[in-house]
Amino acid sequence: MTDDMTTTTGDARLNAPTRLRDGTEILDIDHYAPFLLNVVSSAWGRKTSAIYRRDFGLGLTDWRVISMLNIEPGITASRICDVVRLDKGAVSRSLKTLDDLGHLDSEQPSGDPRKRLWRLSEQGQLVHGRIMAVALGCEAELVSGITRDDLATTLRVLRTMLVNIDPK
Repeated sequence: MTDDMTTTTGDARLNAPTRLRDGTEILDIDHYAPFLLNVVSSAWGRKTSAIYRRDFGLGLTDWRVISMLNIEPGITASRICDVVRLDKGAVSRSLKTLDDLGHLDSEQPSGDPRKRLWRLSEQGQLVHGRIMAVALGCEAELVSGITRDDLATTLRVLRTMLVNIDPK
């Protein structure tokens, strides 16, 4: 940490992500972006996952898969992994669960099971609509008290951060 509140990478910051305590440099978690991103994400996941499990018998990963299939019908598991940044095992388990529940339809245009194209069934579309209403209500709660301009800036910054660490 330096006196001008600039990190060792030379990026100017309003507040440094570290501070001194008894002569030792420690993280200042109120100004360390990875900490704040992780705790918001963890709190979001706990809250929404509990609601989705209670109300729909599905988890947060299942919702992410369902929403992706609604955005891009007829996609592979690999595409879901790429877009929502989930590991293949989690997506595979979710697809199996959702398929067993009758929420999915699929077709396999080649002999390669990795190329199976997934989409929501009619029942899956209904479930998507019900969960989306809850998800949007949770999002409204998450962003309440944030101005439109601040929210637009936050979303732009989050997209930039994502590109910085995972430029797919």
